[in-house]
Amino acid sequence: MGPRTFPGIHAVLYALFDAHERLDRAAMRAQAQACLGAGVDGIVVLGLATEVAKLSERECREVVSWAIEDIGGRVPLGVTIYGNSVASQLALLRDAEQAGADWLILQPPSVGQFAATEMARGFGRLADAATRPVAIQNAPALMGHGLDPADIAALVDTHPNITHLKGEMPVLQLAPLIAACGVRLTVLNGQGGLEMLDSLRAGCHGFVLAPDMVDHAVRVWRHWQAGDEVAAAGAYAIVLPEIVFAMRSLEHLVTYGKRIFASRAGLAVGDRAPCQAPTEFGLACAARYAASLGPFGAARC
Repeated sequence: MGPRTFPGIHAVLYALFDAHERLDRAAMRAQAQACLGAGVDGIVVLGLATEVAKLSERECREVVSWAIEDIGGRVPLGVTIYGNSVASQLALLRDAEQAGADWLILQPPSVGQFAATEMARGFGRLADAATRPVAIQNAPALMGHGLDPADIAALVDTHPNITHLKGEMPVLQLAPLIAACGVRLTVLNGQGGLEMLDSLRAGCHGFVLAPDMVDHAVRVWRHWQAGDEVAAAGAYAIVLPEIVFAMRSLEHLVTYGKRIFASRAGLAVGDRAPCQAPTEFGLACAARYAASLGPFGAARC
C-alpha cells in the first residue's frame, strides 16, 4: 500500500483573537466544529491564514493541540511547518508529529531570498526527518519565492514521502506543475478559491482554503466529484464575488475574510497587531458578502 493521500477540501483555520489580542480558545473550537459540520475533508493549521508569523512557539503548539482535540480523528489534520530557519522548522515538525498531525506542509524559511537549490536542500532535510506524508507549499506570489516544475520533480524523485503539492498560483502556472508531477503528487491549490473550476479541469485533486467560503467550496467539489459540471459552475458562481473581494492580499484576507467567516458563524473576533485596520466601507462590504453566502454551513449539497 502506498503513502496516504489527502484529496478534497481542507479548511485552513484562521487565528481568532479576542479583544485583547489573545487567541480565543472557544472561538477556535467553534471554527473547527463549524468546518467539520460543513463537510470538509480535512483541516490545516499554522498556514498563512492562521497568521502563524504572529504566533509564539507556545501558541503554535497550542493551536495544533487544540485542533487535534477538536477534530477528534474525524478528518485528517495537516500542519504547516513554518520557521525562520530549517532548524526551527525541524523542531516544529517534531512537535507536530508528536501531537498527532496526519500530514505536514513544508514552507521555505520565512526570511531571506535564496536560490532554488538552497530551498530544495532545506525541503529535502525536512522531508527526510518526517515520518508523515509531506507536501511542498509553492506560493511564489504570496511568499516571494518558489520552485519550478523541474525542481519539484527532482525533490519527489529523491524524497519519496513528498506526496503532495500545495500550490498557491494561477492555474496557467499550476497546470505545467500538474503535467510534470501530477501522476506522483496529490496537487492541492489554494488562492482562496480563485480559478477553482479551471484548477479542477487542469487536474487538481482538491484545495486548501480559509473558512470564510469553505462550505461553498465543499458544495462545488461534491458536484464536481459527482460529474455534474453545470451544478459545480452554478455553485461556484454564487461564491466567486466573495472570493474576489477576500483575496486582494493576504493582509486583506485575514482582516475581512476572517470577519466574513465570523459573521456567518455567529462569532466575534479581534485582530493582533500589526494588521490591516478595517474601514467602515470595508466592513460594510464584508457584511454584504457574508449575507450573500448565508449562515455558515447552509451551502451543504
